[in-house]
Amino acid sequence: MTQAGGKMTLTINRKAYGDLLADIQPHVITTEAENEIALQNIEKLLAIPNAKTEEERILQLLLTLVEKYEDEHYPMNDATPLDILLHLMEENNLKQADLVNVIGSSGVVSEVVNGKRQISKNQAQALGKFFNVDPKLFL
Repeated sequence: MTQAGGKMTLTINRKAYGDLLADIQPHVITTEAENEIALQNIEKLLAIPNAKTEEERILQLLLTLVEKYEDEHYPMNDATPLDILLHLMEENNLKQADLVNVIGSSGVVSEVVNGKRQISKNQAQALGKFFNVDPKLFL
């Protein structure tokens, strides 16, 4: 660590950092395949016990690049609770009948799935537990 202008800054080994850059070759992610490679590199870096400053910097760079790509290609902020429920049902190959024991009668499930009834707090809790997700997604 060095002190510059009253602030402590971490010093990095330029050669080690350069070698990591050459090995990983981080860049703006434009395809799903590039995103997968970046995620694999993130996993490798996270698995390093007592990571060095150079590894931490590359990890932060990769996390930023993946976040940018995923924010652009998988926006979640526009999804309604119903959108999330329908997506989870599709991903898990579920039908309305599969939710009867989770959130209510077949009539209630039908109304929720067809957007005619809002998901209640109790139903959100049950759905969160059922799908193993944060219940707030359904509110």
